Amino acid sequence: MTAAPLPGESVALLEQSPSEKALAGGVKPRRWGSWYVAETRLKVMRGYLQTMVATGIGTPLLYLYALGVGLATLIDANMGSGGGQVSYLVFVAPALLCSAALTTATEEFSYPIMLGFKWNPTFFAMNAAPIRGGQIINGVTIAVIVRLVAQSVVYYLFMRLFGAIPGPYGWLVIVVGVLTGMALGAMLMAYATKLEEDKGQFNYIMRFGVIPLTLFSGTFFPLSTLPVWLHWIGWISPLWHGTELSRVLSYGYDEPVWLSLVHVAYLVLLIAIGWALARRLAVKRLNK
Repeated sequence: MTAAPLPGESVALLEQSPSEKALAGGVKPRRWGSWYVAETRLKVMRGYLQTMVATGIGTPLLYLYALGVGLATLIDANMGSGGGQVSYLVFVAPALLCSAALTTATEEFSYPIMLGFKWNPTFFAMNAAPIRGGQIINGVTIAVIVRLVAQSVVYYLFMRLFGAIPGPYGWLVIVVGVLTGMALGAMLMAYATKLEEDKGQFNYIMRFGVIPLTLFSGTFFPLSTLPVWLHWIGWISPLWHGTELSRVLSYGYDEPVWLSLVHVAYLVLLIAIGWALARRLAVKRLNK
């Protein structure tokens, strides 16, 4: 005698064998696995939501006030008002947004990736289900993009509050900030995916990679003020490309159109390479 179906349960489902039910239950994870992983990562981020909110609000408030208002007063007084120059606040604000996105992406694509593979190997558990390695990387990336968008929106609103966005297309700095963070973050994700042991590599990357890039990428002063033999640091830095592009959109910084296109192409290329490489390495590592 066949048992009566439970509410919401079809007769066809009851007639399936256990193996058929298992295969049917894996259809959604196989199709939407990336979004399931993204949902999981966002729930994990919710655990340190207070820190993210405090950082997301405090960082733009402190930096824009200290550098854009306090220091800008001295710089603008020495520069004078001639020559069509913008204020130091307008100059530095887009760079601060891109720099904040870069720092956040570095945090999210370093230790959390190592955690999922080694210290708390949840990625292996996900891969044991119908979720593939590439989907795991996609989900992590989607979650970080969500955080970068939210953070950049808050930063943009503070820039508006401080009067640091005079141009009509200033809202596009949100997109540029996400691209900037992802450009370095995707490459770091690929490196973290391959990393087997933590011997302080991420600390070295922060101290000898991210910090020098912040100082020598035209963030606080134009790259042209540096010696010529240091310009190459800016040329290879995602932060310089993002900063220059964000200034074009923020206040109409004068640069050739072809150079703006180079900025976009360079950032997108780094994202594509890092993302694809991370997917490939994740599949290889999870299927050993």
